[in-house]
Amino acid sequence: MQRYRARMATTTRSARETFRVPQGGVDLSAIDPGATPIGPQGKGKAAKAMTELGARLDARQEALYAAAVGGTSPRAVLLVLQGMDTSGKGGVISHVAGLVNPQGLHIASFKRPTPEELAHDFLWRIRKQVPHAGMIGVFDRSHYEDVLVVRVDGLVGEPEWRSRYERINAFEAEFDEQGVAIVKCMLHISPQTQAERLAARLDDPQKHWKYNPGDLDARAKWTDYQAAYADALAHCDTHAAPWYVVPSDRKWYRNWAVAALLAETLDAIDPQYPPADFDVEAEKARVRAAV
Repeated sequence: MQRYRARMATTTRSARETFRVPQGGVDLSAIDPGATPIGPQGKGKAAKAMTELGARLDARQEALYAAAVGGTSPRAVLLVLQGMDTSGKGGVISHVAGLVNPQGLHIASFKRPTPEELAHDFLWRIRKQVPHAGMIGVFDRSHYEDVLVVRVDGLVGEPEWRSRYERINAFEAEFDEQGVAIVKCMLHISPQTQAERLAARLDDPQKHWKYNPGDLDARAKWTDYQAAYADALAHCDTHAAPWYVVPSDRKWYRNWAVAALLAETLDAIDPQYPPADFDVEAEKARVRAAV
């Protein structure tokens, strides 16, 4: 844990290095949800940084999409967002995914499983939502609900939810081999911040639709959820599908951190526009003749 704290304090590392879960697991109580270990150190600077990241993400996504359309690359990106209620999954979708062309986005929100979904393996409904080549997929909650909620609420026995770690790793490795780069973000908030956000929803009639009385039931199990998250992070952080813990008490920093993680992932893919499959000069001549 001392190594993790030292790494969080380093300001010259990339987002992927800074927020990556260390080998051997993580003690979430040792990570400050309000920390800003790298990047912008204020809301104004974050806004400027997001403008720059937006241009970078937009250009990379367009190249990713074009390469798939041109048949030169099978690559895609999947951003997985997990966190306690009010941690900001919807905010990230709006402020980060909203930076790119919606034509290249696929957003899936996973609620309580339907009877049809429960009749299948827990990964059945997830598999159908994995993004195709050229797309950036975003999961608002995910297959990790099946090692979090089901564990805390006792919906399945321990042998079953423990066996799911290996099945999840195999599932994610399968899609990594197919060209899907997986970025998993645990949006880490404090119980104090959650209480403030829940209260704010009740104080604003326009946000009552966001409030769910059941959120307080989950809040009462905070310690159990933190333990479940810690185990999921430890068992399912792999080279193919790394986990990142994003301090999320400050919304502006949370959004910047996820955008930076996504941008660095796209930079590593380095998507290239496909070459023209026609004679460019000949087509220029045809266009001039048509004017």
